[in-house]
Amino acid sequence: MTDIAITQLPAAPLNVLEIWSNPLAVLDRFEKAFGPSLPPLGSSLQLPGRLLIRYEPAVWLVEGETIGLAEILGSDGSLTAIGGGLVRVRLSGAGWRSLLMEGGVFDAESKAFAPGCSAATVIDHVNVRLLVESDDACLAYVPLSYARGMIHFWTIAAKSLD
Repeated sequence: MTDIAITQLPAAPLNVLEIWSNPLAVLDRFEKAFGPSLPPLGSSLQLPGRLLIRYEPAVWLVEGETIGLAEILGSDGSLTAIGGGLVRVRLSGAGWRSLLMEGGVFDAESKAFAPGCSAATVIDHVNVRLLVESDDACLAYVPLSYARGMIHFWTIAAKSLD
């Protein structure tokens, strides 16, 4: 059996940051407040107390602190709490990439999918958001309503990997 650990993590503050209009103005306000820019599509940015992960063209997942973000958005977007709607699952060990290939449509084995990279994909008919934490670990954000089934699916699939 391939070395894989599947760990459901404790709940964390999760919010969706969306930009509806004036993206350049929002990016400018963000840079003035925090230094770096919002992360580009398919990547993440770790700041003190918060992690910003971009999965969609105008959507970021914010894990952790949100102080100042609503003011940066102004009337150009929204910040919506969704912490209760997602379950965080860490897939770790040498086989986490192979495990994501089971029932998935995303090439998790690509070396370009490196630490700090993110992806939105479908695994076993479930919308899953992924964040590569390190060479040996990936964080999956799974809808609460499918989390139990997804963890079960991964547990069974992990037993079949060599």
